[in-house]
Amino acid sequence: MREKAAKSVIGLMGIEFAELSLDRVVLEMPVVPKVHQPAGILHGGVSVLLAETAASIASELNVDPARYAAVGLEINANHLRPKTDGRLTAAATPLHRGRRTMVWDIRIADEAGKLVCISRCTVAIVEKP
Repeated sequence: MREKAAKSVIGLMGIEFAELSLDRVVLEMPVVPKVHQPAGILHGGVSVLLAETAASIASELNVDPARYAAVGLEINANHLRPKTDGRLTAAATPLHRGRRTMVWDIRIADEAGKLVCISRCTVAIVEKP
């Protein structure tokens, strides 16, 4: 998974795996100018990308990857404070794990543990062709 991820947007954004388990996925990412909006703060879309990445990876860990893929179905996010530099930590925990959908709560915090963004992501579990 890590090798494949490095060649995707995950690698492009500098997202790193900190914890991977069935009940919790933790990702870390640096906040650098390439992830800023023109105003010089973290782009909200980057927070959403980080949240959906955590939820999708968590879902993939909970299915048979030979038979199923996890794809984002719906996501919402509340951006709580601006961030200009440092690191983010996104922690995804399950709210619902069904056969066809999973719902994850994602908390994105800064180095001091202060929430930067909260998100909920629904992931569809689809059969691979």
